[in-house]
Amino acid sequence: MKLPKLNAGDFWGGLTAMLVALPSAIAFGVTIFSPLGSSYAAQGALAGILGAIALGMIVPALGGTLRLITAPCAPAAAVLAGFSLEFIQGGGDVGTALLLLSLLGLAAGLLQIAFGTLRLGQLIVYMPYPVVSGYLSGVGLYIIAGQVPQWLGVPKGVHFWQALGSSAFWQWQGMLVGAVTMVVMLLAPRVTKMVPAAILALLAGVGSYFLLALNDPALLQLQGNALVIGALGGGGNMLDALSGRWHAIEAISAAQVLHIAVPALTLAVLLSIDTLKTCVVLDALTRSRHNSNRELIGQGVGNVASALIGGIPGAGTMGATLVNISSGAVGRLSGVVEGLMALAAFLLLGSVISWVPVAALAAILIVIGVRMIDLHSLAFLKQRSTVLDFAVICAVVITALTVSLIAASGIGVALAVVLFIREEIGGTIVHRSLSGGETFSKRVRSQAEMEILAAHGKRCAAIELQGSLFFGTANQLYSVLEPELKTRDFVILDMRRVQTVDVTAVHMLDQIKDMLAERKGVLIFTHLPQHLPSGRDMEQYFDQLGLVRPESPVRVFAELDDALEWVEDCIIAEVQLVRDAERPLDLAELDMFRSRKPETLHALLAHMEQRSCKAGERIFSSGDTGDELFIIRSGSVRIMLPISEKLSHHLGTFGRGAFFGEMAFLDGAVRSADAIVFTDAELFVLSRKSFNALAEEHKKLGLGLMEGLASVLSSRLRYTNGELRMLES
Repeated sequence: MKLPKLNAGDFWGGLTAMLVALPSAIAFGVTIFSPLGSSYAAQGALAGILGAIALGMIVPALGGTLRLITAPCAPAAAVLAGFSLEFIQGGGDVGTALLLLSLLGLAAGLLQIAFGTLRLGQLIVYMPYPVVSGYLSGVGLYIIAGQVPQWLGVPKGVHFWQALGSSAFWQWQGMLVGAVTMVVMLLAPRVTKMVPAAILALLAGVGSYFLLALNDPALLQLQGNALVIGALGGGGNMLDALSGRWHAIEAISAAQVLHIAVPALTLAVLLSIDTLKTCVVLDALTRSRHNSNRELIGQGVGNVASALIGGIPGAGTMGATLVNISSGAVGRLSGVVEGLMALAAFLLLGSVISWVPVAALAAILIVIGVRMIDLHSLAFLKQRSTVLDFAVICAVVITALTVSLIAASGIGVALAVVLFIREEIGGTIVHRSLSGGETFSKRVRSQAEMEILAAHGKRCAAIELQGSLFFGTANQLYSVLEPELKTRDFVILDMRRVQTVDVTAVHMLDQIKDMLAERKGVLIFTHLPQHLPSGRDMEQYFDQLGLVRPESPVRVFAELDDALEWVEDCIIAEVQLVRDAERPLDLAELDMFRSRKPETLHALLAHMEQRSCKAGERIFSSGDTGDELFIIRSGSVRIMLPISEKLSHHLGTFGRGAFFGEMAFLDGAVRSADAIVFTDAELFVLSRKSFNALAEEHKKLGLGLMEGLASVLSSRLRYTNGELRMLES
């Protein structure tokens, strides 16, 4: 494999990104290890540096995003600091805590690899904004609460509110250093953007510390000085510490391993969301496209490596990534350079890092925590429609601060479900509702039949449903259908737009079926999807739950038109307007010839051909030449418009007493559609040549036939216009 070439932009981008990421990584490490005791601050700083090195060198090489910088981050610091504090307060020993922290990072990395392998990269980012906003704000407040005691310099174990009330323990030197660091951190971007604000703030904090040391020589003592990080250790000492940590794994119990399961899952999800959201922003800035699943695998491998060498986990970070881009980086080597520069800084500047004031790191994190708080969410209080979203944010924040970040993640997931249900319930499940007197099937009926359907068609309702039919919308489904159950004999439910169906909705449909059956009514389904988004076959699901079994009084049709045609046949048959339906009609029984004299009809019959056709027989095809008019004595014929070799559109079904083929009969052009016998049919066939000969002898008959054709075609057009008006309304 050919290695990419390092260019100047990647080098400078990696260097400046390291300058942004490393101070924060050190601060996060100190935050995580501070509950273990002030003497572990140096080891925490070392863990932050090792995390930056491992993540920087490994993730860019394996990940799916160019120019992304991965480093220890705030969500990782919040979760791990909360875990270590809870473990120590619960009576755990420091050695076990160190090992469990590494195992937690290791498990989170393995979970991220699993997320990417299972192709969950696209799914993890589907988290409602109020939940994400609440969690990030909670993390920000959690960091602030954890760093204020560090800034004030109070003893270990003193929490936020206690620290504020324990002024006797405050160390003014650390407070002054932290205040200077905060001011520079906030004002530096207004002065220059050439050097990252975190670097200038850290330099200001270190400088102010040594200025104070001019008047207090005790501050220049590294050993036992709680105001600075202290000696990081290196070489054999560092290796001994790492190997000693993993030797302790033999003493870990199964209960302790299970204890890290939920925090590990929480950490893996948070790091994944944090990374993928940064990737989305990066795509927008650089007009590129990242590979979510590959990125998760790369992040997981990096976090596993970081845990194995004693570092803390991390994610794709926004600040360092933006600095990387603005410095001219164009490829993934910039991330590798960032990791190598972090390693060089550790090896060359380890003694300098030892003198970094703890208060300066706390100040940097306090500013970061404040910036994580989503103050824009306060605007949700201005609108009544978004008050519930603000309540969700508050619930997540309060849970994070009063219980734990892990519990907040659980609350967030639960509220995400609630938000989804709220949106589904708030929408309508009815796309369109039509009455049988307003819409008709494509079957071409006689004038008498259409008059009956116009008068009695309201016995049928066709309702097109949409969205999700589940326990949250089952009551809405009943409310929609209840009025129809009292007045309709036929209720057609078109399911083509339905996305999901659950057992509760099916049970409600089963009750509706029974209520209709009590009135001798029929529930009809059309367009049952074979493949819902979940992969479920709806008809098979209905059958499994007993709704559409053969013995069930429910009808299922593939098309809405088929259902309407069946209902129309039932209505016409019930009012007995179609008599002797199986007997072929004579000429005198056709609407166009009812008033003609017998001798005139005899002359017309002499010019006609009588033809018998079997179901499935093709009478003519699109593009055929022909000038015949076909009149149906019995049976039915479907007219299909070819769209492709395998696909046709159903234009209409012509039944007893109807005619078809009139366009070629009138203008002599080629056929525009296919005519296929649907049920065995008896036909009268009149060619234009025979009609012309007949019209010469019986001019009044010829004129009457043309008027009859025009009248029927006009009636068809009127009904079509009425349907179009209903569809537009």
